Amino acid sequence: MIAGLILAAGESTRMGTDKALLTYRGRTFIETILATLREAGVTRLAVVLGHHADEIQRVVDFTGVEVIVNRDYRQGQTSSLQAGLKALDSGAGTSVEAVLLCLVDHPAVPADAVRALIDSFRATKSPAVIPAFKGQRGHPVLIGRALFDELLGLGPEAGANSVIRKYRNATQFVEVGDAGILLDVDDPETYRNLAAGN
Repeated sequence: MIAGLILAAGESTRMGTDKALLTYRGRTFIETILATLREAGVTRLAVVLGHHADEIQRVVDFTGVEVIVNRDYRQGQTSSLQAGLKALDSGAGTSVEAVLLCLVDHPAVPADAVRALIDSFRATKSPAVIPAFKGQRGHPVLIGRALFDELLGLGPEAGANSVIRKYRNATQFVEVGDAGILLDVDDPETYRNLAAGN
């Protein structure tokens, strides 16, 4: 099984408001990403919350989604990834063979791109599958089980990229036709551009 894991625990300092609750095409960022994953056929979904976790849970309908609250979110994104991987790996039912790692500030990823990553992983069983648009790498990143232990062993200062880079020769890069995989909504100006359709 390939699970979807959305990291939404950060403080959104540069944005000034919770990115998870910003709206895109009539839905919050987090609802948009969940809908995209469902459209792509991902049935096991998990979200890692941290900053303002209670408020986000009051606003968003997380029916059918595993919600993990990372109390150590101030240690950085790696701590949230690790909390999500541990929760997915300890859950009942089918074991997780890979995780689609989604960041809450990338709401414009199309379902077709997600499907392309899944198809590539199923065909190659690569340790990592990364989308690209005109040669530029984007998100989400599909991470195979082969990397889980190394990711769980990272210190708080190390990023997931430090593990993924080690397997660059075995990584699949999938060219997709939508620049949405590159769009990182990290500050008010980028959000204004997104809202304006630029």
